[in-house]
Amino acid sequence: MSRVSTGPSEQPTTAHALLKRLREHGVEKVFGVVGREAASILFDEQDGVEFILTRHEFTAGVAADVLARITGRPQACWATLGPGMTNLATGMATSVLDRSPVIAMAAQSESHDIFPNDTHQCLDLVRIAEPVSKYAVELQRPREITDLVDSAVTAAMTEPVGPSFISLPVDLLGSSEGIDIEADHGPALTPAKPITAIQPGWQLAADQAVALVREAANPVFVVGAAAIRAGAVPGIRALAERLNIPVITTYIAKGVLPHDHELNYGAVTGYMDGILSFPALESLFGPADVILTLGYDYAEDLRPSMWERGRAKQTVRVSPTANPVPRIYRPSVDVVTDVLAFVDHLEAGTSEVRPKDRHEITAVRERIAELLADPEQYEDGMRVHQVIDSMNTVMAETAEGSEGTIVSDIGFFRHYGVLFARADQPYGFLTSAGCSSFGYGIPAAIGAQLARPGQPTFLIAGDGGFHSNSADLETIARLGLPIVTVVVNNDTNGLIELYQNIGHHRSHDPAVKFTGVDFVQLAQANGVDGTKATTREELLAALRKGVELGRPYLIEVPVDYEFTAGGFGALKI
Repeated sequence: MSRVSTGPSEQPTTAHALLKRLREHGVEKVFGVVGREAASILFDEQDGVEFILTRHEFTAGVAADVLARITGRPQACWATLGPGMTNLATGMATSVLDRSPVIAMAAQSESHDIFPNDTHQCLDLVRIAEPVSKYAVELQRPREITDLVDSAVTAAMTEPVGPSFISLPVDLLGSSEGIDIEADHGPALTPAKPITAIQPGWQLAADQAVALVREAANPVFVVGAAAIRAGAVPGIRALAERLNIPVITTYIAKGVLPHDHELNYGAVTGYMDGILSFPALESLFGPADVILTLGYDYAEDLRPSMWERGRAKQTVRVSPTANPVPRIYRPSVDVVTDVLAFVDHLEAGTSEVRPKDRHEITAVRERIAELLADPEQYEDGMRVHQVIDSMNTVMAETAEGSEGTIVSDIGFFRHYGVLFARADQPYGFLTSAGCSSFGYGIPAAIGAQLARPGQPTFLIAGDGGFHSNSADLETIARLGLPIVTVVVNNDTNGLIELYQNIGHHRSHDPAVKFTGVDFVQLAQANGVDGTKATTREELLAALRKGVELGRPYLIEVPVDYEFTAGGFGALKI
């Protein structure tokens, strides 16, 4: 018997119906890698849907994740059966922990030959997907594909947003049985924004929160990405400005207030005291008496222990989901509703409240400015704060208004980006706060550039994470995406070296050190121009050249870290 049980047909197939419904839900791109299911689907069955071939399925998953995050709309990725799906699983884990509405799909063995762990390349795809998805299903009858897509979209767009998964046996994917492409399945009801939980009587809890804010001497907003998804950013900005309330964000909510806004007290990370050699967390949170977490998500890695400093505090949790971590965060007031609805409620309830006397963080800002202005030329390599300051400078020169995106891969340098990188719009700084997988940078930059084609995209990556997924440099080149990449290279997994020193006060080179890679030659081998920069002046010139070229460009920067084991107590859980 032939492996592929379908033959060429002029009749519409499941593949036609699948892509048609995805397009009706607004999906225009499917990222992925195709295998032998190519006998059943070409990805040209539906006008308006573009297949974007990646070198690795992880890249496909993360590119879809970031495109979905920025657009707020479901996006799609694809893998072949067996190992294609296991590769895609890390991309799905990224979107479930970073909260992006992704429709993930994978081919499966023929429906009559699905014997997981016994048939060639056959695994139980649904069971693989279930722990890292909102919804996971395998197609049983071709005529039901439209319904499955609708269910997948609804699940993906329900808070906490995340990926849905559909397993597609290759024979059913190419089948015409029961497929009527002209049948009326009703409109594709894609939610305009995520569906939220709304606790009955939430207004009573919200009134308690209003009373706390009215009486507070020094309230602080802690904002997470769910506030962005809710469309609450303009309301939060207006409320913060009227009441003179500082705004602190998680990694991925940077940009809720513009970079230089006086009320923007920054994004926080547990590494900041160590990086700054300064008690920044105490300065940011110590004087606060009320903390309002707006769209806060524990997965975004801002831990309650970070704000539990200084004076005793009342806390208000405002979230579109019930509290999943009461053992870690048990707020004084818990408001389960749409974040925008709460912000409007708080605005109305504080209309006559005078501006607060917020605490100043001059010392923190001066310490950050001191590091960014660091003029020293180090013989052993640039410092990461110098690199990010250079990227900020050229981004400010290049981006119009509040535009531009700085993307960070995963590593110790990422926490410098959290502290220092410019972000003047929501998702103006992108990283993976929840999953934090090596190799995130290239696919995230692809997704960001496709979402914002007229805006500059800069990527900063370490040598370890970058080279774990560097094959998709060719994808950037093939697509002609004008992404300017900076690889900070110390031939070391620097974050792991830090943890070795925290735990043992020494490092063990075989576990963290690499031999050298010439990343400029690597880039050129993949069709991307590149250069090496060893000083601020060289880096600024290279960044400007990369922007002016209007095509992919890579800059390798030798760096070195100066750290001690002290200052990282906030990392303890």
